[in-house]
Amino acid sequence: MHQNSADLPPEVADRFTRPFARFLKIEAAAGVILLLATLTALILANSAWSTSFLAFWETPAGLHFGSLDLTRSLRHWINDGLMTLFFFVVALELKRELILGELRNLRMAALSFAGALGGMLVPVALYLALMNDQPGMHGWGAVMATDTAFVIGCLALFGSRVPPSLRVFLLSLAIFDDVGAILVVAIGYGDALNWGALILGLLGLAIVAGAARIGIRSIPVFFLLGGVIWLCFDASGIHPTIAGVVLGLMTPTHGWVSDERLRAILDRVLSNPIGGHWSGDTTERYDLRQAGAAATEVLSPVERLELMLHPWVGFAIMPIFALANAGVAISGAHVVQPVSVAIVAGLVLGKPIGVLTVTWLAVRLRLASLAFGLTWPFMAAGAVLTGIGFTMSLFIAGLAFAPAMLDVAKIGILTGSAVSAAFGLMMLAWLTSRQRIA
Repeated sequence: MHQNSADLPPEVADRFTRPFARFLKIEAAAGVILLLATLTALILANSAWSTSFLAFWETPAGLHFGSLDLTRSLRHWINDGLMTLFFFVVALELKRELILGELRNLRMAALSFAGALGGMLVPVALYLALMNDQPGMHGWGAVMATDTAFVIGCLALFGSRVPPSLRVFLLSLAIFDDVGAILVVAIGYGDALNWGALILGLLGLAIVAGAARIGIRSIPVFFLLGGVIWLCFDASGIHPTIAGVVLGLMTPTHGWVSDERLRAILDRVLSNPIGGHWSGDTTERYDLRQAGAAATEVLSPVERLELMLHPWVGFAIMPIFALANAGVAISGAHVVQPVSVAIVAGLVLGKPIGVLTVTWLAVRLRLASLAFGLTWPFMAAGAVLTGIGFTMSLFIAGLAFAPAMLDVAKIGILTGSAVSAAFGLMMLAWLTSRQRIA
C-alpha cells in the first residue's frame, strides 16, 4: 500500500494500536466496560469468593512517617483519590462546553441546567418525603446524579436514529449533575473543618493560578501542585474530590500559541534546506523544537488535558470504581427496605419528573429553547434515562450511609438504575420504530 509522505512512518505495532485507539474514541465503549465491571463485582460478591473479594478492597495501603499517617484502604484511595481525576475531567468538560462548545448558546445551556436542577431537586424531595425521619434519611444525595457513561451507551445503541441534540442535552445535563453532586458532597457529607489545612489548600490554589499567570505550562508541575492541594483538602474536612472540580474549572481554555504564529513557525522550519540539519547545536534544531512546542501549545490546556485523561477515566478509573463499590450480596429482603424503595422511587420517578417539569417550565418562560430536531417525546425518553444514577449514586452512598445500611442502598441504586435503563431503552425503541414507519 502506498504510504503518503505527509503521514508519520508506519510501524508494525500500528496494526494493533490504531484499532485500539479507535475503540477508545467510542464513548459508548466506556459504558460497556463499566457494565462488565459491575457484573463482575456482583457475580464475585455473590459467589464462594465473596468474603475474599470484599475484604480485598479494605486492604490498607499508603505511607507512614512518624505522626504523619497516609494509610487508607484501597477503596478509600479509589473513591477519594482516583475519583478526583474523574471530577477533574468532568469540570474540564463543563468549562470546554461553556466556553468553546455547545453551551456557549445561553438558551441551550439554560435547558441543560434546568434539566439538571429539576433532576436533583425533585428526586431529593421525593426521597425525603418517603423516608420521613427514618434511619437513612441523610442519604438523599444518592438520588441526585446521572451516570454519563451508561446514558451515552444507551443512546449509542440507536445510532443516528436518535437526534444528536438529545445526546448533547443529556451529556451536558450529566455534567451539571456531577458538578452539583460533588458540591453537595463537599458541603453535606464533609467532616468538621480543619481551618489550617483548608487555608493551605486555598493557598495552593492561589499558587496554581499564579503559576499559570506567569507562564508556567508544565503539566507535571501542575499535577504535583494538585496532589499537594488534594492532601490539604483531605485533611481539611472538605471532601478532597472538590479539589478536582476547582482545578478543572481553573484550567485555561485558550491556547498559548495562535494559529498565525504556528503557521509562521512551521514556515520557518520548512524553509530550512532538506538534509540532516536536526542534530547538534544548530539553528535548524532550535526551529524544530520551537515547532514541536508550538504544535502542542496551539491546543488549549483544557483540550489537551481532556484528551489525555478521558481514556484513563472511562476505561480504567470508572471500571475500577465499579469493581470496588458495586459488589453487594443480593437479597430479596433488601429490595423492600424503606431506603431502597426511596432510592428506586427517586431515580425511576423523581429524575424524569424533575427533568421534564423544569425544562418545560424553562422553555415555556422563554428562558431556554429546545435544540433543532429535539422533540418532547425524545426529551421524555432521555429524562427516563437520567434515572441511571450508578457511579455518583454509589459514590455518595458510600459517604452517606452507615455500613449496616450501605448494602440496602446499593441494591436500591442498582435496581433503580436498571429499571430506568430498561424503560428508557423501550421508549427510544418505540420512538425510533415510529420514525422508520413514517
